[in-house]
Amino acid sequence: MPTAVDLFIPCFVDQLFPDTAMNMVKVLEKLGCEVHYNGNQTCCGQPAYNAGYKAESCSVATKFLRDFPSDTGRYIVSPSASCVGMVRNTYAELFENTPEQKQYHSVQRRIFEMTEFIVDVLGVSAIAGAQLPGKYTYHDSCSALRECGIREAPRQLLDAVQGLERLEMAETETCCGFGGTFAVKFEAISVAMAEQKVEHALATGADYLISTDTSCLMHLDAYIRREKKPIKTMHVADVLASGW
Repeated sequence: MPTAVDLFIPCFVDQLFPDTAMNMVKVLEKLGCEVHYNGNQTCCGQPAYNAGYKAESCSVATKFLRDFPSDTGRYIVSPSASCVGMVRNTYAELFENTPEQKQYHSVQRRIFEMTEFIVDVLGVSAIAGAQLPGKYTYHDSCSALRECGIREAPRQLLDAVQGLERLEMAETETCCGFGGTFAVKFEAISVAMAEQKVEHALATGADYLISTDTSCLMHLDAYIRREKKPIKTMHVADVLASGW
């Protein structure tokens, strides 16, 4: 019997990186998953929360719980560790001692970032047919590493991609400088952090800078394009869907 999953596609992925979302679907279906998508879903509430609008964030989060009802029993899988971290961790504060708390706990148990779902839940360590010639370095996003405890799963899957070689960069666990509204409020610091991250990546000689989070990659890619640096950003889903 196929594993049933609900897709959680964050708002910025939906609007700016739809191909990444579709590539995640491609990979999940290749692994035999029965994929469901609720077209009414919107945002997890993280932008409002990070900007200090807790009540507004709670309203959006309440809608999220309605969009992913607990009675389905399906896993919730997303291509964004940042949003998964928001739902898994910050919702605990938003729904503490509320009627929605029980429903939140159900969602908390069922939501996973894509690579941790593939490795830790499905028990898969390689995507058959995945090919991408070149060398890559990996960026540990703050949300993936610190909020979700994700480090080995994406590397394991990427290392199994035919033709792809990993080169670890210095300070891979250091923030890239995006941080949502941080990049707007503290632009100079944010850009300097992006510069440092990109320079560390370039120092490895890698062709690709890969991560679980399109938000980080969007920030880094903007700096790379502006400065015309010789490296390409890719989301892990796009890599795993390459070559087949």
